[in-house]
Amino acid sequence: MGLPALEFSDCCLDSPHFRETLKSHEAELDKTNKFIKELIKDGKSLITALKNLSSAKRKFADSLNEFKFQCIGDAETDDEMCIARSLQEFATVLRNLEDERIRMIENASEVLITPLEKFRKEQIGAAKEAKKKYDKETEKYCGILEKHLNLSSKKKESQLQEADSQVDLVRQHFYEVSLEYVFKVQEVQERKMFEFVEPLLAFLQGLFTFYHHGYELAKDFGDFKTQLTISIQNTRNRFEGTRSEVESLMKKMKENPLEHKTISPYTMEGYLYVQEKRHFGTSWVKHYCTYQRDSKQITMVPFDQKSGGKGGEDESVTLKSCTRRKTDSIEKRFCFDVEAVDRPGVITMQALSEEDRRLWMEAMDGREPVYNSNKDSQSEGTAQLDSIGFSIIRKCIHAVETRGINEQGLYRIVGVNSRVQKLLSILMDPKTASETETDICAEWEIKTITSALKTYLRMLPGPLMMYQFQRSFIKAAKLENQETRVSEIHSLVHRLPEKNRQMLQLLMNHLAKYSTLCLMCHSPTPSCTCLGRRAVTPSPRPAVRGP
Repeated sequence: MGLPALEFSDCCLDSPHFRETLKSHEAELDKTNKFIKELIKDGKSLITALKNLSSAKRKFADSLNEFKFQCIGDAETDDEMCIARSLQEFATVLRNLEDERIRMIENASEVLITPLEKFRKEQIGAAKEAKKKYDKETEKYCGILEKHLNLSSKKKESQLQEADSQVDLVRQHFYEVSLEYVFKVQEVQERKMFEFVEPLLAFLQGLFTFYHHGYELAKDFGDFKTQLTISIQNTRNRFEGTRSEVESLMKKMKENPLEHKTISPYTMEGYLYVQEKRHFGTSWVKHYCTYQRDSKQITMVPFDQKSGGKGGEDESVTLKSCTRRKTDSIEKRFCFDVEAVDRPGVITMQALSEEDRRLWMEAMDGREPVYNSNKDSQSEGTAQLDSIGFSIIRKCIHAVETRGINEQGLYRIVGVNSRVQKLLSILMDPKTASETETDICAEWEIKTITSALKTYLRMLPGPLMMYQFQRSFIKAAKLENQETRVSEIHSLVHRLPEKNRQMLQLLMNHLAKYSTLCLMCHSPTPSCTCLGRRAVTPSPRPAVRGP
């Protein structure tokens, strides 16, 4: 199993998995750097200490034999296997020369030491500098983000917008630095396949020219040398051929990172701050969270990018409900509450921005908090899409259609609030729920009945067309092609729960009947002009507002 591949798209999420992968690449570069240092040291000893040549050569051969290339990905190509096997082949040749007398190795420094030093300083050194910059930007971004999220929601809007803009700039710069660092690490990992091995091959070729026995061994080594030379050249060609494409991809992702996100198995994932209770108050702990809509599983991994390690054990819960936190109920911004089936209490979470919170709530089918300004004057019952709720709506609709359809300003003129609340209290009383649906007395004005209908719909826990489909309905309504628009809206309506759809159908039938009757004359005689004029000359001000 080789090193896991680094993907540019993972830079945006900056997940724990991405950090662990990056660590494995960094460890591989450190190991390579240490190995090159040792190899250079051993090479110098070989050149300057002829008397100790035999022991130095064995150590050099042993070092080569112990080092194993780690290629990116699960499967290795023939060229990669050939190059990875090359160090062991070199070690075998050196062991065969161990007992042979050697002569001074001319130009050994230029052939071996200089290229390795150059590779270590220019390539691995550059990767280390890029890591320092990346770690510095990580700390800077996390620090500014925490400072930004700790801003009170009571700050002036201009200050909050300025803070949001500053975080966006720092986030974009951090993302660019992350992409550049991944690009450099990937480049060094691939360069070492030829820039590291090639000097060793040249050094061995030089040895063959000075040793008669080496010349004989070179004949046996010739086939592998040819294969290795071809593999090195193939690897170099592939690198040079794809480097420009990879760099172009990196630039595209810098310009528009959202278009190149990796397709995730999760419905939503990212960092959230979770409020945790302590002995002397509460604290906000950063977690990397994932959510799967099908199973309703939320997984929370405590992880801080600055420390680069997990801060505790993973936790998984099953979602029960998700509600946006009211702004005036908490000092933090971008908060929402989650209730779990298998965990008591409410889990308060803080998203990284308003847009991030919207995405999390949309993924979790979140709902808005219920605002009920008339709570004290209402009955103890609550508005629900149950038999009582349907009975109330049908009673109101029947009253409007039988004795109020022609009233001016229907659904626009509001009733007196106290009478509206009194009518709702009567209608919501379970004792009268079994009575007929035509039982709203004539003493109640039509404007009181229409206001009661609208008020009851506002009292429901959520809108009939549901928050989670809001953006989809708006998008469908903007479609230019009428057939496509109707088909899309039809599909969305049939994704609503059964009771929502039934209530929506009831209201739409009523409003369609009302709008039709408003544009027609009901008199059988041609002398009637009151409503007829309205049919051909519509008022510039709409007569109806929906519930």
